[in-house]
Amino acid sequence: MLFQSHTGELASLLTAVCWTLSAIFFEKAGRRAGSLSVNILRLFLGILFLGITTLFTRGMFFPKDATLYNWVWLGISGIVGFFLGDLFLFKSYTIIGSRTSQLVMSLAPMITAVIGWFFLDEALPAKSILGIVVSVSGIMIAVAGKGLKLNMPLHGFLYALGGAIGQALGLILSKKGMGGDYDAVAATQIRAIFGFFSFVLLITFLRRWRRVFRAAGDGASMKSITVGTVFGPFIGVALSLYAVQHTETGIASTLIALVPIFIIAPTAFMFKEKITARQVIGAVVSIAGASVFFL
Repeated sequence: MLFQSHTGELASLLTAVCWTLSAIFFEKAGRRAGSLSVNILRLFLGILFLGITTLFTRGMFFPKDATLYNWVWLGISGIVGFFLGDLFLFKSYTIIGSRTSQLVMSLAPMITAVIGWFFLDEALPAKSILGIVVSVSGIMIAVAGKGLKLNMPLHGFLYALGGAIGQALGLILSKKGMGGDYDAVAATQIRAIFGFFSFVLLITFLRRWRRVFRAAGDGASMKSITVGTVFGPFIGVALSLYAVQHTETGIASTLIALVPIFIIAPTAFMFKEKITARQVIGAVVSIAGASVFFL
């Protein structure tokens, strides 16, 4: 009964788990192939995987039943979320590091809730607002670490903030584009198509196709990209769209933002990183905040 009444929240948590696994494998691939190559290859594979899924579930490889309304809003969502948001986030990694960037990205739930309030008339109850504040506070405690400095480069902070805004706007635009009842998997494919062609234009402009083809021919890179795609643009994003269909975007975004918490233990194991007391405390606080949504 609990599961039936909180399907949106549960889908959000599963999204966080998928995106945690996706981030680990994409980081591994990015170290070998570069972020631009990983981005366009993951979206290409994502379009294929999503098409195969809808071929079996809906009888069509491409979303031919989507209306112009669906294409316009989901297309914009793909450009904002899959393309611009990820571009800004990866750029911020090179300037202020992934730990500080993820701290800034933890602002995404609040941004999403505010945008949802203005544009989707989503009135969040006091309990949900409390859950958002507590969960985001826990994320900030966990990912900040001892190295966070207030005098970080302004342009690095702005790139990371751009990533957070891209993620928030992507969710809002997706919810608007689906109209409440359009298939979440097909909607994800539309977003991926627009994100893919945005990267096609960028890579063509930068003349980086040689690097992309080199990455596509590297077995180790493609293995990591494929696994990351299954958990990211395929299952993960489809779950995130299902989540925003069945709960407020602010709540969904907060639960999805638990990725920095879930990723602590796997990365510590894989990359031999020490887990700090701050990370453990942050994880406990974040999970406590997330649990408020189920009360």
